[in-house]
Amino acid sequence: MDAPQRTLILVKPDAMQRGLAGELITRFERRGLRIVGMKLMQIDDALARRHYAEHEGKPFFAGLVAYITSAPVVAAVLEGPAAVVVVRNTIGVTNPAEAAPGTIRGDFGLERGRNLVHASDSPESGTREVGLFFRPEEIVSWARDTDRWIFE
Repeated sequence: MDAPQRTLILVKPDAMQRGLAGELITRFERRGLRIVGMKLMQIDDALARRHYAEHEGKPFFAGLVAYITSAPVVAAVLEGPAAVVVVRNTIGVTNPAEAAPGTIRGDFGLERGRNLVHASDSPESGTREVGLFFRPEEIVSWARDTDRWIFE
């Protein structure tokens, strides 16, 4: 079995407002990913700016920050083999109008600016983003050799 990889997802304000958090998390678990960190939180302006730093200066940056800070989100760390690719395939392409049926965005989304969930786009982004949203002591791991959860 491949070594586990970690990635961050954010159940965005539109999904929270529509009551879809449980459905979205369930889809990741059904894919075989393990939740190793999760919390309901309100993202403040400073964290939003750090999270979206690569988009600073682009015309849509202010809108991204305003949107992600507009309501609570569920932040989760998912772990599993090829977790980044598995999560991205599960959510579908950024524009819900182009997302395949069976993906989260294809099944529940209608517009690009309200696309339900954020997911890290690479293992490196996953590591950076997990570090932005979670302290090490907020993450657990499954110890395969002892079949139990451990805190890091």
